[in-house]
Amino acid sequence: MKVREIVWVGIDVGKHTHHACVVDETGKVVFQQKVVNSQAAIEALIARAAKKAAEVVWAVDMTSGATGLLLALLLATGQPVVYVPGRLVNRMAGAFAGEGKTDAKDARTIAETARMRGDLTRVTSPDEIVSDLQVLTARREDLMADWVRGVNRIRELLASIFPSLERAFDFSTRSALILLTGFQTPDGIRTAGADGVRSYLAEHQAHTRSITSIVDKSLAAAGEQTVALPTETITAPLIARLARQLLELDREIKDLDKQLGERFEAHPDAERITSVDGFGPILGAQLLADTGGDLLATFGNPGRLAAYAGLAPVPRDSGRIRGNLHRPKCYHRGLRRVFYLAALSSINRPDSPSRAFYQRKRSEGKVHAQALIALARRLVDVIWALLRDGRTFQITPPTQAEAA
Repeated sequence: MKVREIVWVGIDVGKHTHHACVVDETGKVVFQQKVVNSQAAIEALIARAAKKAAEVVWAVDMTSGATGLLLALLLATGQPVVYVPGRLVNRMAGAFAGEGKTDAKDARTIAETARMRGDLTRVTSPDEIVSDLQVLTARREDLMADWVRGVNRIRELLASIFPSLERAFDFSTRSALILLTGFQTPDGIRTAGADGVRSYLAEHQAHTRSITSIVDKSLAAAGEQTVALPTETITAPLIARLARQLLELDREIKDLDKQLGERFEAHPDAERITSVDGFGPILGAQLLADTGGDLLATFGNPGRLAAYAGLAPVPRDSGRIRGNLHRPKCYHRGLRRVFYLAALSSINRPDSPSRAFYQRKRSEGKVHAQALIALARRLVDVIWALLRDGRTFQITPPTQAEAA
């Protein structure tokens, strides 16, 4: 049997099984098969692919979750593994006949994309710290999604029976949630009175300085509504239960943030990253988790990192139209959010270089969002330079000897 020079293996990742498709230089399917997500089955696939060509390039559409075992075994071979974003897979699927979507078709699309494109991001083995950060940041995203959903739900329920109280407070704060664990209706607040509400808040450790304000606002809200709505009996206990759940969730998020910060600080690049305005331990940890930790080796230059984060505009020229730029459609949305939030935070300090850069972009006619995106792109270059030179950020540029 003739051994080919190179083949590309596209793998459509699944929780229990993966689907693999192997194509050669001409795009012809060499073989395809379903693979159980187990060590023996994946190792058998690796061995089978190795017999088909001298060089094997692997391509996956996920780099987290169910891909843990798969990536560990693939990276152990030393063969190149590239990441094909799911959005790119969907766009490339149109190049093949038929409208149906199957795991086999997705696997072939992944393999063909890897064959035709040489600019895909290579997957590398993250170190132990980065692996831990990936687990912790993923968990934090889940908790924050639960938090936002819970706050929105509690506002919706409260607005249905006590709209004036819903308007009076920010229920993403602990003290406001503590109030709701004890009082959810106008009559309940009026019955307790100022002393009762104040005692309850103090007993349940609401923020001391805010207690007086909370009491005044809650009594004012109760004074605006004398009507008891029919759904109070059912809705009020739900609000109290949800408020208690959110308080527990808040404690869990704070504990996780502490653990995340401690693990991030153990990374050798932590100090360099957090020396940049806007980057604290949480965003710094997310940056390392989303990039695999070694930015320099993974991306090669800051332009590729910016493109991966969706911060490098791409042209949309046609005919005589030139210079028409737009945001790319294929990028890592989590990483774009990291740089955007860092840019948003960095302009809060009046004397920061980031704010000066932002103001300059505004004076050039850019709207707020455009100026922030430009600043986020700038932060990519700053982070890159610091990691490349092994130094922390300084407002005064280092001399040539110091940079060397």
